[in-house]
Amino acid sequence: MKFFWFVSILAFSLAMSGCDENVVYKAHEDIDDGLWYIKNKPTFKVEITDTTATYNMYYLLRNTLQYPYYNLYLTKSFTGPDQKVISNTLEEVFLSNETTGKPYGHGLGDLFDHKIPFVKNYKFPRSGTYTFTLTQSMRQNPLPFVMSVGISVEKTGVK
Repeated sequence: MKFFWFVSILAFSLAMSGCDENVVYKAHEDIDDGLWYIKNKPTFKVEITDTTATYNMYYLLRNTLQYPYYNLYLTKSFTGPDQKVISNTLEEVFLSNETTGKPYGHGLGDLFDHKIPFVKNYKFPRSGTYTFTLTQSMRQNPLPFVMSVGISVEKTGVK
């Protein structure tokens, strides 16, 4: 019984230490069977209330060691509360070293999590719901061994 309480307290402590008060939004979408089809466009809706703060935004990616490339091309569509497109960009992110193949990010077993910045010190022009849509833009369809994709929006602490 004491062991159960010790494990429970330890798990709760770890969960609480992982919390960051600067995180405004953090979500990911699992990719079915690790096969990311071009038609699968995960969408994330972020509610912004503080327009005086600056924000950093990150891609959250999880892949396995079997992922066949060192990079990933993503198309990110970013729309404002008025449904007007703020940006629609193709970006290349790096998941492992091109020469050595050593994965970036943090790994456990054959899974690797990546937190890759895509915008720094951004000021949202108005409050409301902003929408981010991510599409894989690689030549291979479906793209194998991508387990989940997401975004994180965090206040920088600078006004």
